[in-house]
Amino acid sequence: MPTTDVIDVLADIEPDSAIDRLRARRPESRRHAQGSYDALFDPADTAHASLAERAAVATFVAALHEQDSAIAHYQALLAREDERLVSTVVHLAETAVTLAPEGPYGEFAGENAPESAPGPRFVITDVASTYILGDRLSAALEHAHLLTLHPRDAAPADLQRLEDAGWSATGIVTLSQLVAFLAFQLRVVAGLRVLQDARAAVDPAASISEGAGR
Repeated sequence: MPTTDVIDVLADIEPDSAIDRLRARRPESRRHAQGSYDALFDPADTAHASLAERAAVATFVAALHEQDSAIAHYQALLAREDERLVSTVVHLAETAVTLAPEGPYGEFAGENAPESAPGPRFVITDVASTYILGDRLSAALEHAHLLTLHPRDAAPADLQRLEDAGWSATGIVTLSQLVAFLAFQLRVVAGLRVLQDARAAVDPAASISEGAGR
């Protein structure tokens, strides 16, 4: 049966492949990663952050990481929850990537100032996009960009902007947890894909054999 582990799906890991067996050596890590995904995207309580908001932020963050499999996965979740948001979120993500193609950015003070890496912050200025998303989701996407590409620049004023847009303290914590989890998940997926590519380069026959059932 196909795996239901989301990291396996995003990394295109086949059951009983070499990489699958490698992950099986860390069952607790695998279980907790999937458990975190379930808690964020299939929660018991959505009062402070709706499923559509979660999926929209995830689609946006996946696009910032330019990871195609994750973009497709979270975009599908978003389409299931609120299809009218998809094109706007995707367009804004593309705009954000064009605006800030590198990163992370940030400003240091004092003796660490030479390590500063100034860069643009993403702000939604398109009235039509703000109308479609609403104040809450617009603020959430801007904050997701901040946490992803300007983590050292986050300040109390940024949290206040979320509160002003209608986010509760619990909702802000959930939003921050979501962005942090995606940073972890997408890096794991990227690493697993590198391992698979390296294995294929060393032993193309094994790669073909493992992918024969796809």
